[in-house]
Amino acid sequence: MVAVVDPKGPRLAVVPSNPVPQGGRVGYLLTSDRVRLRYGIWRKTGGPSRGTICLVHGRTEFIEKYFETISDFQKRGFTVATFDWRGQGGSERLLRNRKLGYVDTFEDYWCDLKSFHAEVLLPDCPGPFYLVGHSMGGLVCLFAGARDRMMFDRMFLSAPMISVDAPVSIGALANIAGALSVTGLGGLPVRRREDKPPTEYGFANNPLTSDRARYLRTVEVLKADPELEISSPTVGWTAAAARAMRLAEHDSFPNSIRIPVLMLAAARDEVVLSPATESLGLRMRSGRHAVIAAARHELFQESNAIREQVFAAFDAFVTDLTPP
Repeated sequence: MVAVVDPKGPRLAVVPSNPVPQGGRVGYLLTSDRVRLRYGIWRKTGGPSRGTICLVHGRTEFIEKYFETISDFQKRGFTVATFDWRGQGGSERLLRNRKLGYVDTFEDYWCDLKSFHAEVLLPDCPGPFYLVGHSMGGLVCLFAGARDRMMFDRMFLSAPMISVDAPVSIGALANIAGALSVTGLGGLPVRRREDKPPTEYGFANNPLTSDRARYLRTVEVLKADPELEISSPTVGWTAAAARAMRLAEHDSFPNSIRIPVLMLAAARDEVVLSPATESLGLRMRSGRHAVIAAARHELFQESNAIREQVFAAFDAFVTDLTPP
């Protein structure tokens, strides 16, 4: 079923296997360039207040996928504020074909994050603020850390999309996809195995998680609300992503990040290149990295044993250093 939290506002898809965390509200905000984003805020449920987690997702993801993770942060004393990127989840879609992932430039994601920080985090959430990002969201987080060291106190990244396995170099990919976009082909889909929507029959060969129950939970949510689904990226999105990853390859990039960062890489990642995360972690003055053995790409959706390692790293890096 689909639960409507506010009949006049955005919906949250609710299934029995994925209950909504306690103490939340959802709404819409308009970015500075007038794109409507769906967001949610959940207040802490345990212990003294330790501030706010700003949780940003990967490509194709949506708020409902993180209900369990939101609850985990709440129990640690954190308010959690999160939103769907433009073009996905319950936010405004950018193409007539709503299932295709598209963005003009990664600067647009930076606009989403800045607008969310100004319109939701600052007025409605207790500080200090911590930025937690997964995959594509992790790359946006890194650029945020390079551009404004005052927005967030620390960043915790799960399998950040610093580089991907492509048939050509990231620079060549940026040039090829960019040229195709200029000729009007930016809206064409780019088919990739890892971008197939999850189904009941797809768990055995999926590159995302080794946890069957959590995989099928996402399937159930998408069945409850098919409008949340995103499938293939487009040529335009590929060009934007490749340009951003090429910037992250520059020798000057690691030292431009001016807030403490912890990046976790998944040892069995088939979506992004974990060696790129390790390389960046070794070159950053303000950051470090760790590799989670046996983990696939979606660390927050992985087995209990892997998630325990992820949250142990988070606690050591954020919770234990945050005075109530």
